[in-house]
This record gives sequence, C-alpha cells and structure tokens, in this order.
Amino acid sequence: MVRVDGLRKSYGTVEAVRGVSLEVHRGQVVVLIGPSGCGKSTFLRCLNLLEAPSAGTLQVGDRTIDFGAPHAKGGHSMPHGRTLARFRARIGMVFQQFDLFPHMTALGNVMSGPVIVKKMAPGEAEAIARALLAKVGLGAFAARYPRELSGGQQQRVAIARAMAMAPEVMLFDEVTSALDPELVGEVLDVMKQLAIEGTTMIVVTHEMAFARDVADWVVVMDAGQVVEQGVAEEVLLQPKNPRTASFLSRFHSTIGERKN
Repeated sequence: MVRVDGLRKSYGTVEAVRGVSLEVHRGQVVVLIGPSGCGKSTFLRCLNLLEAPSAGTLQVGDRTIDFGAPHAKGGHSMPHGRTLARFRARIGMVFQQFDLFPHMTALGNVMSGPVIVKKMAPGEAEAIARALLAKVGLGAFAARYPRELSGGQQQRVAIARAMAMAPEVMLFDEVTSALDPELVGEVLDVMKQLAIEGTTMIVVTHEMAFARDVADWVVVMDAGQVVEQGVAEEVLLQPKNPRTASFLSRFHSTIGERKN
C-alpha cells in the first residue's frame, strides 16, 4: 500500500529525515515512536506531501514519485495542482491540532472534502458524513460548531472528516497530544475500532499502551533515522537497540499493563 525508500528531508543544512525506508501493507497499523524532535512528524508530513522531500521515492498504491530523479527540463518531481490534490485525497491525515473549519458545523466539516474536492452531490455527502459522525460516536452532535465541542469531540470530528474522503491510508500525527488526559481514551477508542475494521494506518504517538495493543509493526526513530523496527511485542518489551531501550524506559509501567 505504501512503500518509502531512502526518504530525506532537509531544512538548509539541517537534515530532519535521513534516509528512512518503510513498507506498509493493506490493513496494517504501523506506529512510529521516538523522542520529540526525532523527525517522526516531518516524515509523516512528507508522506502526505505537506513537505516536499529532498530525496528518495514514495509509492502509494500504484503511484510512485521519485524525489531524487534528474529531470530533463529541470522541473521538480513534486506533483502540482489537481495531480497533487488527487494524490493527497488517497491519504487522510489527522493532526495534533484539530484544524476544523470554525464557521462550519460538525456535519459541514465532514461533508466539506467530498463536496469541495470530489464534487460530490451534497445529499450524498451528507449521508456519508452522518454515518461517519455516528461511527465516531457523535451522531447527535452534527449541528454543533467546533467551539461547542470538547477537544476530544473535535478530534473525533477531524477523524471523520479525513475518513469522508475514503482514503487508502490514514496518517495520525500525535492526535492526542493536545487533549486533556481524560479525553485521550475516547479518541484512541475510535482509532482502535478503525484498526479492527482493517484501516491502513500510520500513527505517530507517545501512547505506548495503544501501540502495544494495536500496532502490527513498530518503527523507532531517533535523530531522523530508523534505529529499530519490528513487531510491537518485541520492540516495545524486548528492544535490541540501546537508544530504543533508553527511550522506552520511561514508559515501562504503561507498556507492561495489559488492558482487559
């Protein structure tokens, strides 16, 4: 579903992502972990082309983009305009900050992508949006504006909005980090349900119990590079790399608790 090979992203002389390679199969949940500032979020933004990678290749489905290939006319390999919009439509992304449209209701927010980008008839988009709001437990909140919702509710609307585009892959960038602790669980529960239903997901998170319970594959990043990867139980409970072990040491009580 997603194949990344040698992806790099530089900001001037600072290389934030240093040759990351990754494969994500259909229906797989891949969790990226690592210390703050290690390049996880930048890597995720490169997958959705919110950041233009400096080198490497990115394949989503049947579309491959080579960011290091020389171009006869000197043009950049980043897609533009409608091509970029079509590519991004295949990849749903949910951010730390909810980024909802404040002037639209929850229903309007979820309908916006299908109507504006896909030119879907409003009636059809509304039916999809209402079903998705019900799916994330907010069927009764369709008419509320973001300011009338809690942070957890806003983030669940943001997940429904991303799902409304019927993406092939869902990216989650620290989606619980801006929430009050008591609201984290309701968002993680929605993500767990998506995983159970076979949604292909790439998740950046510090929620280690969630990673242990839901991830098929865990990737550990440090200083812009992948330092370890493998099945969740092995990486989280028996890490081989000293940097992984050092990072996880602060989460041991969380990782060790298995939820019923």
